Amino acid sequence: MSSTLNKVLFLFLRRMRLPLLVLTAAYSISVIGLVLIPGIDDQGEPWRMDFFHAFYFVSYMATTIGFGEIPYAFSEAQRMWTVFAVYLSVVAWLYAIGKLLALLQDPAFKLAVSQHGFDRSIRRLRQPFYIVCGYGDTGALVVRSLLKRGKFAVVIDRSEERITELALEGLPTSVPALCGDASVSSRLMDAGLRNYCCQGVVALTDSDEANLKIAITAKLLNPELPVYCRAERQDTEKNLASFGTDQVINPFTIFAQRLGLALRSPAHHMLHQWLNSLPGSRLPMPVEPPHGRWILCGFGRFGKAIHGELEQQNLNTTIIESNPGSTDCPEDCIEGRGTEADTLLTAGIHSASAIVAGTNLDTHNLSILMTARELNPGLFFVGRQNREDNALLFDAADLGLVMRHDEIIAEAILAHLTSPLLPLFLQRSCEQEAGWVKEVISRITAVVGERVPAVWSLNLDEDTAPALLARLNDETVTLGQLLKADHPSHDRRPCIALLLQRAEKLDVLMAPGDETPLKHGDRILFCGQYSSAAPMALSLKESHALEFVLTGQDRPEGWIWRLLGARPPARL
Repeated sequence: MSSTLNKVLFLFLRRMRLPLLVLTAAYSISVIGLVLIPGIDDQGEPWRMDFFHAFYFVSYMATTIGFGEIPYAFSEAQRMWTVFAVYLSVVAWLYAIGKLLALLQDPAFKLAVSQHGFDRSIRRLRQPFYIVCGYGDTGALVVRSLLKRGKFAVVIDRSEERITELALEGLPTSVPALCGDASVSSRLMDAGLRNYCCQGVVALTDSDEANLKIAITAKLLNPELPVYCRAERQDTEKNLASFGTDQVINPFTIFAQRLGLALRSPAHHMLHQWLNSLPGSRLPMPVEPPHGRWILCGFGRFGKAIHGELEQQNLNTTIIESNPGSTDCPEDCIEGRGTEADTLLTAGIHSASAIVAGTNLDTHNLSILMTARELNPGLFFVGRQNREDNALLFDAADLGLVMRHDEIIAEAILAHLTSPLLPLFLQRSCEQEAGWVKEVISRITAVVGERVPAVWSLNLDEDTAPALLARLNDETVTLGQLLKADHPSHDRRPCIALLLQRAEKLDVLMAPGDETPLKHGDRILFCGQYSSAAPMALSLKESHALEFVLTGQDRPEGWIWRLLGARPPARL
């Protein structure tokens, strides 16, 4: 018997001990009275009810199911005792039911029941899953995206309200969720940290200390398990990287790097945006930030990251900070929040080319941007959005760039969970010329239209591509043949190959052509409509499906169908 079930039974028996004793006493007194009080049978002779008939009578009388005097009509004394037994049992039942309802509302009992249900769900899991610690805006995006890609997740969050929201969200698959502190090692163990189906741990709580504890716990208890962690302070980021955390996500650093990429090459930035955004959303528009003087409002963690990137681009920056002493602001920093016109005028808003509203309050950021727009409508506007529920406001503000805190983290996490080759492609694409990037962008647009493409990887190994590997022993199969459509009305699948990495991982082909031969151990990164991912994976596994893709012939498989297919057609 599991420990959580023991807790449920222990709480039930401890809280219901007295009500059960009261019910037992009420039934016992009623039964004994009926046995001892004499009655009269149908012959007029005295008789006494036995224990079986007395218990049977009290059972249906006390529960108000019905009433009948058995096996003979009762005497006056028996009826008097029955009246007493009715009131006694009804009061006992009301007391017991009241205690039971109170127990069901007890937070400790509800927690024990939910933990037991969670344990049962984890024990029944037979498919790969990720442990997602923290179900805020970022965690919700990650879980929803994983489910859309056919992945599975287990959630831990210390907020009961968030766990309730998860249950009411209407996700396509039921997600096991535990209300508890994910930084406690026992909670991670309950979530299946050592389960053979666990594929990794994703730490997305709003506390760097908690994320650090989760990463340490996961690496100590299951060193081979990948750990993906959110960190917003540089010291935490370095600490996490020091003991082998597989991926540390700092949203401020990531956004600053993207801004720097947009300043260097708008085409490269657009490619990165398209491949990093959440699949199915509208394609982001091209962004071309100016190279003049920038005004930076807020010199916290986000402001420091932006300032460092702008310095690397040799751009002049004017900083506005409400508390310069505590943020190590440069000496020429202007003290103020930036929400007032006077502060922006002091910063030279009329001669500036761009402004960044980067405080940790969305209301202040929106106020800064609206005030700046009134003073200088020609500015390039960058805003920091801290809360997901303010997305409509930032969309209505019509900004050049929006730092959506939660989306950046979710996109970076998903890129590593679902497309491990994507970071390599993005890194290598920065080495390519702008013309090459524009050609890739045009090819992506041709297959996905106006929606963000899905990105996925395929490994040509014995587990995922046995049919293709068997065919490669006898003939050469090219990438173009694999991309042929398996439907007569289409020429190709709606996707393109972005990268091909050979088994030795030294030879990497960027945007490989159709003539590229496939080899054992290849890893291929695809981009396009996700509807083509499953048929392609099936053609790698099933020889019949692969035969149809390569030759266009639908050959019968069973001996009966082969026999029927070999017969000549009947003459009319």
